[in-house]
Order: sequence, then C-alpha cells, then structure tokens
Amino acid sequence: MNILYISISGNTRSFVTRMQDFAKQKHSENPDFPIIHAKEIHDNSLEQAETEPFFAVVPTYLEGGNGIDSGDKEILTEALRDYIAFEDNATLCLGVIGGGNKNFNYQYCLTAKQYAEQFQVPFLADFELRGNSNEIETIYVTLSKYWQKHVS
Repeated sequence: MNILYISISGNTRSFVTRMQDFAKQKHSENPDFPIIHAKEIHDNSLEQAETEPFFAVVPTYLEGGNGIDSGDKEILTEALRDYIAFEDNATLCLGVIGGGNKNFNYQYCLTAKQYAEQFQVPFLADFELRGNSNEIETIYVTLSKYWQKHVS
C-alpha cells in the first residue's frame, strides 16, 4: 500500500511512520494486511510520474482568516498538490487523509478536503495533530480495505 505525504511540523511524518509500524505488526500476524510504502514529498522533491496507486496524507496550513470567507488559501503544502497534479499522478490517487487541529473548527482538514475536491477522489479519513493509537488503527484498517477493493 503506497502513501505520499507532506509534513511541515513533523506531525504528519510521525503519524505515517507510526502507521507503517502498525502495518508491519499486522502484516506479521496476517500477510493479508498490507505493509505501507511511504514517500515524503517536500519543496525540493522532483516531480515524477507515479506508476502505482497511492493515498495522499496532507496536513492543513491556511493563510489566516476563518476558513469560510477568508483564510482558506493553502500554504506550505503546495509541493504535494503539484506532485499529485504532475502528469497522470492524480489518476492513481485513491483518496486523501487529512491531518489538523480540531481547535480550528471549519478549517480542520480543509486542505485535504480541497485536495479531494480538486482531484475528484474521496476524503477517506482524518486525524488530529500526530494522531492517536485508535486513529492509526482505524485509518489503517480503512485504507487496507479500500486498497484491497481497488487494487487487488
């Protein structure tokens, strides 16, 4: 199972790394559970054509405002958006997972929802900050089922 992600503060990286560890554990117990191959995209990443389906994991960073009539402009995560938009990569994106801070109300996971809309893929799940154990397990199971349904 493939994941592309961007991490600004380290929260998304921590979430993906811990989900990878969880996947390895589940895979060792039952080989039907997929392991996770993760690729971090950053401002210096060279855009390249992906050859296999993937999920995108993106945190929310917006430019001020309230996220409704102002401040819904994405900042800091454009490298992942550009990477997905490169060549035919968007056609391989199975869905988006969002990270954020629930204190920001409407803005919570707004960037991921915008990605889902732009690339016409489902917004599959969300986690707060670095995610907790329950979120990691729930999202991994959700992605595994989705992966098996759409890739196998």
